[in-house]
Amino acid sequence: MAVVSSSVAGAAISSQFIQFSGLRKSFFNLDSSSSSSTQSLLLNVGSHVRLASTMKGCRGVATMAGTGKFFVGGNWKCNGTKESISKLVSELNSAALEADVDVAVAPPFLYIEQVKNTLTSTIEVAAQNCWTGKGGAFTGEISVEQIIDLGCSWVVLGHSERRHIIGEDDQFIGEKAAYALSQGLGVIACIGELLEEREAGKTFEVCYQQLKAYADAVPSWDKIVIAYEPVWAIGTGKVATPEQAQEVHIAVRDWLRKNVSSEVASKTRIIYGGSVNGGNCGELAKQEDIDGFLVGGASLKGPEFATIVNSVISKKVAA
Repeated sequence: MAVVSSSVAGAAISSQFIQFSGLRKSFFNLDSSSSSSTQSLLLNVGSHVRLASTMKGCRGVATMAGTGKFFVGGNWKCNGTKESISKLVSELNSAALEADVDVAVAPPFLYIEQVKNTLTSTIEVAAQNCWTGKGGAFTGEISVEQIIDLGCSWVVLGHSERRHIIGEDDQFIGEKAAYALSQGLGVIACIGELLEEREAGKTFEVCYQQLKAYADAVPSWDKIVIAYEPVWAIGTGKVATPEQAQEVHIAVRDWLRKNVSSEVASKTRIIYGGSVNGGNCGELAKQEDIDGFLVGGASLKGPEFATIVNSVISKKVAA
C-alpha cells in the first residue's frame, strides 16, 4: 500500500493546507468535497508526497526517504557529576533498546572515559567539540586524536550554542568537520535557524549556507549525520511541528541531491533536534525525511531517552 507523507495525512485532506512560519506559504484553502481542488493540492505539494513503494531501505520501514539506519544521539551538554552520570549509565545499560538503531551519547569531556568504560558497547560515545587540527598550544581545546584515543566514534559540531554563544562561524566549523573526518571520526553536523531568521522567511537560506560550509570543506559524506535543530526550539520547550520539521528535512535532502550527489542525499541521515522528548518523538519519527533525533535535556533521563530511541517503531510497517 502506498504511504502518503506528512503534508497529506491519511485518506482525508484537511480543509486548509498547513502554513509554515518562515518557510513556504500556504497554497490555498481547499474544499475537500471538490475533486479538482484535491488534484490541485497534489500538484502543488510536489515533493511532499512520497510513495513507500519507491523508497530504498533494508529494514521494512515506511515513511523513510533515506537509506541509512535510524540514528539517535544524546547531547548531555555541560551537565552531570560522576554520581549522576553513573546513575544515567546504569539506566541506559538496563534499558531495552530497539536493535535497529544507531545510538550515541555525548558526555562532557571530563566524563568521556568514565562513560566509555561503563556504558554498554551497543551505545557509542561522542565528544561535544574538537579542534581544527592536531593538539598543541591551544589552551582549553581537545584534539581529534585525544577523542579517538578515548574510544569515541563521533563528535558533535556546529551546535547552535557553539555558533551563537561561543561565536564559531561556518568556515571554522567546516574546518573542524574536515579534520575530524580525515582522522576517521564521525561528525554530527548541526544546522538550524534563529527565530528571527525563520520569521523573516530565511530558514532555507540559513540552512543552505551552513550546509555549503560543510560541503566546501569535507573530504567525504560517508560518516556525516546532519542534525537540523531550529535554534528557537532548543531548550525552550517549543518544538517544530512534524510538518515544519519535515519541510526543512525535505529541503536539506534536495540540497544535497542538487549540490553534492543523489547518492549522498539518499545515504545521509538527517535527524531532528529541538525539545524532542518521549511525548513528541513518535509523531516526529513518522515523518519520511526524519531519520532520527539529536536529544538534549531528555537524554539525561535514561527511561525517556530509551523511549526516544524506540520511536523507530513508529516507522515500521505492520506485516
